[in-house]
Amino acid sequence: MSNYTPPTADILFAMAHVADLEGILATDRFGHVDMESISAVVDEVGRFMAEEVAPTNVDGDRIGSQWQRDGTVVTPDSFNPAYQKWVASGFGAMPFEAEFGGANFPWITAIAVQEMFTSSNMALALCPLLTQGAIDAILAHGSDEQKATYLPKMMTGEWTGTMNLTEPQAGSDVGAVTTKAELNENGSYSITGQKIYITYGEHDLAEQLVHLVLARTPGSPPGTKGISMFLVPKFVLGEDGSVGERNRATCVSIEHKLGIHGSPTCVMAFEGATGWLVGNELDGMRNMFTMMNNARLSVGLQGLSLAERAFQQSLQYAQNRTQGTSIGAEKGTSSPIIEHPDVRRMLMTQRAWIDAMRALVYTNAAALDRADAATDADQAREWRELADLLIPLSKSLCTDVVNETTSLALQIHGGMGYVEETGIAQHYRDARIAAIYEGTNGIQAADLVGRKLAMRGGGVISDLLDEFELRVKELASIDGLTLFAQRLDEAIATTRVATAHLIEIGPTDGRSLLGASSPYLRLLGTTVCAGLVAKGAVAASTEANARAAFNADFLAAKTASARFFGEQILPTTAGLLAAITAPADDLFALTADQLL
Repeated sequence: MSNYTPPTADILFAMAHVADLEGILATDRFGHVDMESISAVVDEVGRFMAEEVAPTNVDGDRIGSQWQRDGTVVTPDSFNPAYQKWVASGFGAMPFEAEFGGANFPWITAIAVQEMFTSSNMALALCPLLTQGAIDAILAHGSDEQKATYLPKMMTGEWTGTMNLTEPQAGSDVGAVTTKAELNENGSYSITGQKIYITYGEHDLAEQLVHLVLARTPGSPPGTKGISMFLVPKFVLGEDGSVGERNRATCVSIEHKLGIHGSPTCVMAFEGATGWLVGNELDGMRNMFTMMNNARLSVGLQGLSLAERAFQQSLQYAQNRTQGTSIGAEKGTSSPIIEHPDVRRMLMTQRAWIDAMRALVYTNAAALDRADAATDADQAREWRELADLLIPLSKSLCTDVVNETTSLALQIHGGMGYVEETGIAQHYRDARIAAIYEGTNGIQAADLVGRKLAMRGGGVISDLLDEFELRVKELASIDGLTLFAQRLDEAIATTRVATAHLIEIGPTDGRSLLGASSPYLRLLGTTVCAGLVAKGAVAASTEANARAAFNADFLAAKTASARFFGEQILPTTAGLLAAITAPADDLFALTADQLL
C-alpha cells in the first residue's frame, strides 16, 4: 500500500500556465481572489486529504457500505470522522454563492479540491460530488424558499444531495421514466416510483438527504418533454426549518459492485413521498442537464485522480522491487525494476497522460469560469462554446485513458498486482465505472459529433486548432521540442481532415457519423491534450514567471513529459483516421446471429 502525495505543484502549474488562472482572476467576477490565496488553499487541502481522507480508502474497499434491514446504510467506521472534518473545513462551500455561505471562488479551484479528494478516496468523494450537482440545480432552478432552506447546509455538507434519474427500464433513455407525481392540496406533490443506481441515496454521514427526483405529472406528454423535477427530502422539515418526520423514501437495497465499495449505490422506493416542484412543470430535462454538465467534468476528473493515485503507487513499487539485472548493472546483481526500459515506458506513459488529462480538465473548468465572468455577450458565448466542446472530451477521454493507465500500474506490480494485498487492483476496479455513469462514453461521443461538431459549422473546433497551429511555431523554436512541433502539426492536419469528413457526411449518413464518433473523440481529444501540454512546455521553457515559481527540475520534468506525449503518444492518432472515414457498412456486415 502506498501513501498519497498531493501533486500540489502540478495542480498549480496547470492552473497558472495552462489554464490561464491569471486571466480568470483579472475579471470583476473573481477579482476578490488572488493567486496567493488559491496556492494556500491547494496546499492546505492537499495536507488535509493526505492526512485525513487517504487513510480511509482501504476501508472503503474492504469493508464497504452495508445495507441494514431497516433500510439504513452504514458506511465504514473511518468514513464519518473524515467526513465531519470535511464539513468543518468549509472547503466544499468555497466555489458557491456567498449569499448561502460560499466564498465565490472560481470553479477551477473546486476542481483542484475534487482532484485531491477523489485521489484520496473516490468512494467517499462521491458524496459531496452528488451534493454539488443538487446544489447546482437548486441554485439555477429552485425557488427562493428552496434556496434559503436547503442550500446553506448543503454547501457545508451538513446535508447531502442526490440525483434520482435512472429507473430499471430507463437508463440512458431518460424519456422512459415512469415515476409519478400527483399534486396535493397544499401544493406539494406525492411521488411514487422506483429509482436505481442512486449514489449515496442513503447513508449515515449526514442528518438530512435532499433527493432531486425526475417524475411525470398526470397528463404530461410522453418522452423527455413530459418530465418534471421534484425536491424530496429524507425528512420533511418543520415550519421552523428543523428536521421532522421521515419521508416515504426508502432504500430497499444497495448494489454489490466491481469497485467503489464504500459508496452506497441504492435502489430507492418512493411510496407517496412528499416532494416539491423544482422550477417549472415539464422542465425536468433542462434542470437535469444543469446538474449533469459540471458532473460530467467531475467524472472526467475522476479519471485523472485515479490515474494519479495508481501512478504514485506503481512508481513507488518500481523503485523498491528488485528483479533481474538491468543493462549496464554488474552481473549477478538484482536491479530495481524501474531500471528496465519497458517499466520506464509504462511509467512515462502514465506520467505523460496524467499531465495531459490535468491540462484538459483544468482548461475545461477555466472556460466555465471565463463564461461565467464575461461581461460581453459574444465573449461569454465563445467561452461557453469552448467549455461545451471540452466537456465530452474531458468526460470520455480521461475515463477511457484511466482504464489503460491503471492497467499499466497493475502490470508494473506483476503478479502482486493481481493480489488484493497490494491495493493496486482497487484503483483498477474503481476506475471502471467512470466510463459508464453520467452518460456512457459512447453517448459522449455521439454528443460530440451530433451537437458539438456542428457549433458554428465546425468553427469552434477550427478556432481551437488555429490556436494550436500558433503553438507549433512556438515549439519549433525551442531546442528539444522540434519533433513534438512536427507531430502536433501532423495531428492538427489529420484532425482537420476528419472533422471536415464528418461535417460533410453528417446530414446524410447518420449511421456512419455515429460509427465514427468514438475514434473521432479519441483523435480530437488526444490532439487537444497535445496542444495544451505544448502550452505548458512552452511556459516551462520560456516564461520568466514559471521559472520564478517552480524549480528547474520540476520544469525540466514537465518538458520531458510533454515531449514524450508529443513524440510517442500523439502519433497514434494517425491510425484513427481510417476508422473515422470508413462507412458504417462493416459495423453491420454481420447479423446478430452471425456475430456468435
